[in-house]
Amino acid sequence: MADHFKPLDRDTLFLMPPSVQEWIPEDHLARFIVDVVAKLDLQPIRARYAGRGSAAYQPEMMVALLLYGYATGVFSSRKLERATYDSVAFRYITANQHPEHDTISDFRLRFLPQLEAIFAQVLLIASESGLLKVGRVSVDGTKIRANASKHHALSYGHATKLERRIKAEVTRLMRRAAQADSSDQNDGINIPAELARREERLLAIDEAKARIREREQERIAAEQQAHQQRMAEREASERETGKKIGGKPPKPPSRGIDAKAQINLTDEESRVMPSSDGMIQAYNAQATVDCASRMLVDSEVSQRATDRTLLAATVIALGQLDPKIGIVTEILADAGYYSAANLDVCAQAQIVPYIPNRRERHAGGLQRFQEPRALGPDASLVDVTRHRLRTRGGRKIYGERKSTIEPVFGVIKHILGFRQFLLRGICKVQSEWKIVTTAYNLKRMHKLGLAC
Repeated sequence: MADHFKPLDRDTLFLMPPSVQEWIPEDHLARFIVDVVAKLDLQPIRARYAGRGSAAYQPEMMVALLLYGYATGVFSSRKLERATYDSVAFRYITANQHPEHDTISDFRLRFLPQLEAIFAQVLLIASESGLLKVGRVSVDGTKIRANASKHHALSYGHATKLERRIKAEVTRLMRRAAQADSSDQNDGINIPAELARREERLLAIDEAKARIREREQERIAAEQQAHQQRMAEREASERETGKKIGGKPPKPPSRGIDAKAQINLTDEESRVMPSSDGMIQAYNAQATVDCASRMLVDSEVSQRATDRTLLAATVIALGQLDPKIGIVTEILADAGYYSAANLDVCAQAQIVPYIPNRRERHAGGLQRFQEPRALGPDASLVDVTRHRLRTRGGRKIYGERKSTIEPVFGVIKHILGFRQFLLRGICKVQSEWKIVTTAYNLKRMHKLGLAC
């Protein structure tokens, strides 16, 4: 039988040195990210190198390596190092260099603020290319696991019980030490060492309880403020309608420390939050997407499990966007962001809010074609907002929320595979979330076919 197979030769050397430019197609994501990074101002990173010791890797290469890694689901420094050997795309980015995982990890930690600032630069590049012009935006939050287990936590109640038990052990050890002084027998226990170990544990427990008390005072103050706001809204509604609201008024929050309040011993700045997977140790990652381009224009991280108190910070951040990017005119958010105070914040920023006061039901039958009655001239901001969402135009605009912001979280969590932060602490987590959202924007720009 004739041999119709192509020859396979792994031993013959190339006559000419191979070029990394030939390794990947022209429209490859790795090539696109390298081109975008070449346009970034990385002088703040370069300025921090002292110029001593062995030569460092080029900042452009390290930044492109991290961004491409996050854009393709490779987050850990060890996996990034391995990818520079195994992946042709990563070899192209590093120009066949192989930075060690320690170098990659140190670069990420050392330049977190500078890497966070790249988010705004990428938005400007998208804006200058005509791809991004902010107007209507959609905001939402998602819970992302912290780099800590919820089981490695200490509650205030358990800490108090543990403190009492250890103090009882210290008393018994002191009594035993007194008996040993009056006796010639040695039972083999190093009592000073045991006492020192327990004193160290008591000190750690006392510090943990102090942090929990401080955190609880903040929670109590926030709940008290929210209760006063709800009561004020209730009284304002009764004055406007002239009718007393039925049912019992909201109960004032307790001023005592919750015995179940806890602190995580691995990442004390993370919080236990509800999610689709149950209660998890997490952070609340916020994101704001431009409805037209589906690009993220703001991303923040919060320790609060609920979204209601987070809209004001988002509105402030949107007001600080570069004018070249555009001016936010409308904001879409679900009922979790609704409050009269948030509506006031939007009005002061001259942003039209589309925020329902409760979860909206689908309008059935002919109701979806009907327009509500016109409001009177003395209608409140709350009434105006509710009326806007009942109009056909308002329902159509609000319907964009699910098709804009929610797919973004789907891509980040299920396509990129980012479901857990690598870093710990709110400041580092905030910077890492900026890196993630920058990588998402680059992937989105590449998908839309932006030429660099």
